[in-house]
Amino acid sequence: MIEDLDARTRRGYRLELLLVFAVTLGLSGVRSLVRLLDSLLDPVPLNEQKVAINVPQARFDLLDLIAQLLSVVQLAAWGGLGLYLLWQGGIKLRALGLDRTRIGPDALGSLGLAAVIGIPGLVFYLVAWNLGLNLAVLPSTLDSSWWRSLVLVLAAIGNAWAEEVLVVGYFITRLRQLGWRENTALLASAVLRGSYHLYQGFGGFIGNVVMGLVFGKVWQRTNRLWVLVVAHALLDVVAFVGYTVLRGHVSWLP
Repeated sequence: MIEDLDARTRRGYRLELLLVFAVTLGLSGVRSLVRLLDSLLDPVPLNEQKVAINVPQARFDLLDLIAQLLSVVQLAAWGGLGLYLLWQGGIKLRALGLDRTRIGPDALGSLGLAAVIGIPGLVFYLVAWNLGLNLAVLPSTLDSSWWRSLVLVLAAIGNAWAEEVLVVGYFITRLRQLGWRENTALLASAVLRGSYHLYQGFGGFIGNVVMGLVFGKVWQRTNRLWVLVVAHALLDVVAFVGYTVLRGHVSWLP
């Protein structure tokens, strides 16, 4: 709590938060806001514009594979940075719920959480898109290279790891140490999560704020971060790989 920290430590934690998110998801949030403003200034309605998540990063197949894998490594490093900083401060992985003592219950919790978020989330996205509040989100525009599904699965795991470790485990823990109330820290975490999805439109922002509130509350009550990481990974795997399978075969997907 804040009373246990001296002034120098509090300043250090605030600076640490600023620096960590300036080079990771916080900066992504600012960029997403710029991209949303650019989309709003376009005379084409939001729901007639498209935005892709996983896109080719090089013209040559092997180089594209390498570039995609490097992006996954970056995401893994972002999450690792948050864990390292907490560990340096004396917080063990077990305190965050990243130990292996509850594999079965964690797995069941992840499946339940993914179902609770995934189905309503898809419905909300389609409604927001049809109402003109969201761009058409293309989870993947990668071609049919042999490695596409593997890369999409790894990208899903990387996204889940980076987001849940940084935005929930690391961020809320630091805010707790700085004396923030649990509900205030939860709201800040959820808004941060929504901010770097602004590029998708207002629906993307609101949907991810709601997801952040649910995920953050689950962690605050259970201290099981693996549940969030695995649930998020499942959601993204279904979205990324499922889209490549269904694209062109169902009329309700852009």
